[in-house]
Amino acid sequence: MKFAVQGTIHYTILFQLLLFGLCNCLDTISINTRPVRDTDNDILVSSGGTFALGFFRPGKSNYSYVGIWYHKIPEQTVVWVANRNNPIKDSSGFLSIDTTNGNLVLYQNRTNQTAEVVWSTNDSSSACSPASDCAAQLLDSGNLVLLHNITKQVIWQSFDHPTDTALPNMKFGIDRRTGLNRFLTSWKSEDDPGSGNYTYRIDPSGSPQLFVYKGQIPWWRAGHWNGMRWSGVPAMAGKRLFSATFVNDNTEISYMWVVLNHSILSRVVLFESGIFERFTWWYDQVEQGWNGVWSAPADRCDQYGQCGAFGLCDTSNSEQFECTCLPGFEPKSATEWYMRDAKHGCVRKPGTLICSEGDGFVNVANVKVPDTSNVKVMSGGLTLKACEKECLRNCNCAAYASANISGGGSGCILWHGNLTDTRKFTVVGGQDLYVRVDERELAQYAKKQKGMLVSKRTLIILVVSGVLILFGIIFFAYWLLQRKRRGHRKLFPDANVTSEESSEEEKLGQSKRHPDLPFFGLKTLITATNNFSAANKLGRGGFGSVYKGQLGDGKEIAVKRLSQHSRQGMEEFKNEVMVIAKLQHRNLVRLLGCCIHKEEKMLIYEYMPNKSLDYFIFDEARRLHLDWTKRF
Repeated sequence: MKFAVQGTIHYTILFQLLLFGLCNCLDTISINTRPVRDTDNDILVSSGGTFALGFFRPGKSNYSYVGIWYHKIPEQTVVWVANRNNPIKDSSGFLSIDTTNGNLVLYQNRTNQTAEVVWSTNDSSSACSPASDCAAQLLDSGNLVLLHNITKQVIWQSFDHPTDTALPNMKFGIDRRTGLNRFLTSWKSEDDPGSGNYTYRIDPSGSPQLFVYKGQIPWWRAGHWNGMRWSGVPAMAGKRLFSATFVNDNTEISYMWVVLNHSILSRVVLFESGIFERFTWWYDQVEQGWNGVWSAPADRCDQYGQCGAFGLCDTSNSEQFECTCLPGFEPKSATEWYMRDAKHGCVRKPGTLICSEGDGFVNVANVKVPDTSNVKVMSGGLTLKACEKECLRNCNCAAYASANISGGGSGCILWHGNLTDTRKFTVVGGQDLYVRVDERELAQYAKKQKGMLVSKRTLIILVVSGVLILFGIIFFAYWLLQRKRRGHRKLFPDANVTSEESSEEEKLGQSKRHPDLPFFGLKTLITATNNFSAANKLGRGGFGSVYKGQLGDGKEIAVKRLSQHSRQGMEEFKNEVMVIAKLQHRNLVRLLGCCIHKEEKMLIYEYMPNKSLDYFIFDEARRLHLDWTKRF
């Protein structure tokens, strides 16, 4: 290329051309770089190549959006959308730094008009003055940041404005100083990333909890932070692929998680259906793809308030009714309960005398504790015994639990109102809830527990006795067998044969009894018939289907595969095989062997390319060629 310019102008144009040519490989937008435009390959790529930023069209939509997605994954997986509620209807969009205030701005061109602002970082601070001091950079964490070129101060970041996806190292929750609330909002549909009906956010009241809301109505509750995990997510107690931190102080209420294994990618998505799901992608797996490792709501007990106030949801009772009442309570409406409608929950049993002499607590183990939006939280080094005394001091206190279960437990959560959205877990990971009952109810539960202990002790005794009896029978049988063998050796001293030799002779004897009937392996027949391909099918009868096959040595065979619906048993099949094997004749099809594998029973014959004799005798076109001499 030749330039018809001289001096500094020549070098300026050359620099710009080189810069523009390299733009697709950069991770930064500044005033000195050309904008990212709505073309196929015009994208930013993070320094490690994990994420890309550019224009995309979701699903079947013709509208254009700016988003961030995984760059190395063939299936485009979008994790953030800039203009989710303001799409561009054509391909005129471009993303650049505003030369006036340094904000990152998405424009679209209008016919015969100036460019129109579609979306902007809209930071009103004067940190970028002049605008050339600002640049937008896509980090390898998936975070798009607007920062000061010299001080490297972050002015704005996409992690503070998530859409439907949470990524590792993304802080989630409320900044008490600025009022910023970071939460997820579902897409409207697969084709529309606009703000949907479901949100996933922290409720700061009481003991802070994570909720999925449908509009303003609670849809699913992850529970409060119990010092180790969210109390309603027992899966967090499983395999340690992730580490999480929770902060609740004067400056913020936030939650953040990181991946401990750097060979995997992970994301958490709130779908338009209200399902909240965690996915992982393993780089070192042969069959790569997004694997769903956990999701909620997963069952009826995950639906918020499924069993009403003072109800307990337990999926192990789902064949009858998943809802029961907490200790000391009964259904408010027996009729509705019978109809499997527990929306009105439970009430105290008649005659219950709470706040009297003899009150106590029944432990409901391994549960998601009730909604903690309206509770009294007492932190510090209080033990469970101290929590019990504190609850007994107030007649309105209905239950208590540990605020922090780590390190043996500390602190208290006290419920003074309804106990809502309590569920029993079938896997380990819940915590203990202590429900207040009166003296009479406490005595009944103590009696029931004693009966259960007696029953458990009786069961253990019966099991141990049974094992000992069985062991005695086996030992006695072994002793008799050894005694019989010793007697046999005394009668026949020359018959000194070891058990291994005896076993080999037994196998050899069985093979000698059927020397001309080999057994074929199922894998051999699958290979020979091309996995019983329809193209190899010769015919079908009441017994099943017949397939043509070819063994590894080139020999052609016919495989009769007996139908699994046949009433013929295994012994009948073996007897039939032996009878056919003994009836070998030069004018009969020769049986080469058989195959028995689980439910599969097959006979292997020699293949007859000219089909059976009846094909010639009864076929009108062919029987004229068979005179009586040939037939005889």
